[in-house]
Amino acid sequence: MTDTHIETSQAFVRTETKPALPPPNRTTGVIAWMQANLFSSISNTLLTLFGGYLIFLIVPPLLDWALFSATFSGDNRDACIRDGAGACWPFIDAKMGQFIYGRYPLEERWRVDWTFFLGVAGLIPMLIPSVPYKFWNAIYLLVPYPVIAFILLTGGSFGLVEVETSFWGGMLVTLVVAITGIVASLPLGILLALGRRSEMPVIRMLCIGFIEIWRGVPLITVLFMASVMLPLFLPEGVTFDKLLRCLVAVALFSSAYMAEVVRGGLQAVPRGQYEGAQALGLSYWKMMIFIILPQALKTVIPGIVNSFIALFKDTTLVLIIGLFDLLGIIQLNFTDPEWSTPQTAITGYVFAATLYFIVCSGMSQYSRYMERRLDTGHRND
Repeated sequence: MTDTHIETSQAFVRTETKPALPPPNRTTGVIAWMQANLFSSISNTLLTLFGGYLIFLIVPPLLDWALFSATFSGDNRDACIRDGAGACWPFIDAKMGQFIYGRYPLEERWRVDWTFFLGVAGLIPMLIPSVPYKFWNAIYLLVPYPVIAFILLTGGSFGLVEVETSFWGGMLVTLVVAITGIVASLPLGILLALGRRSEMPVIRMLCIGFIEIWRGVPLITVLFMASVMLPLFLPEGVTFDKLLRCLVAVALFSSAYMAEVVRGGLQAVPRGQYEGAQALGLSYWKMMIFIILPQALKTVIPGIVNSFIALFKDTTLVLIIGLFDLLGIIQLNFTDPEWSTPQTAITGYVFAATLYFIVCSGMSQYSRYMERRLDTGHRND
């Protein structure tokens, strides 16, 4: 662009801004990013080279096992028995029904499908911030949906055949245990955290005792006690379903850990917020619901999601009380002589690990998105 100026015998005055020059080539592009992040120093260069060497050692054999040397079709173990055979994917295809439904009757599996569909139909709009009617959506997920899911899965009414929980398994049990624990642990954890910070000694000591007792024992012990020992303390003739005992134990166990996460958020709220709410004449519960808890929960989103992820993975421990979750039903199928090969077990474990990684990674990514969306702090950019 030609500069427009007014010439005089001594100087000129610019009347238009000269266009900005592009940044130097060494500060933009792939090469610049690699120099800044991978080769910025001798130590970073050595770590980058070491990481590349590990990738070279791990990735090619893994791809060869999972894709290039894998078996993708077959009706039994014969398809996967050959020299240099990789993953036995026909085993996963043949057992997929059990991995999802367990031993749920084949002709009644449509009830599980409808339960999944109704849950996803309510969950997706809840996770999208721009979708309206969030309150009614939450009411649907917390009130009618659990009732509908219970009726569909258990049956025994409305003309549905009763299906005992001993026939449930696979992803169905994993989701039931994990979702119930997640939904129940958050409100219980909030109440326990508030109780632990209460000024009433009795409430505070009860909450402290509850939290410390449940956090002081491993989940596997809690599940064993709920399944084996609890019936011994009940009156004669009174019993609870094994799955129900598991759900109660998981909810109470996870609520103790959630309480400590929430308590950390409550302590992070400045004292001035409490004093300001009290100066406005707000009652204790109004102060907590409208002023303190929104700030505290926003602060501890990573900790809350971390507890949810840990709970989702800990559902594999229900196998100790005879409930076959996803991992348990996969291990159970290793004993099928129709699919007994050297590659069957590792293929099943890789499949389970992939599913757990997808779910846990999705939860983690969504929590990071919510952190960025709810970040209202003032920054000096």
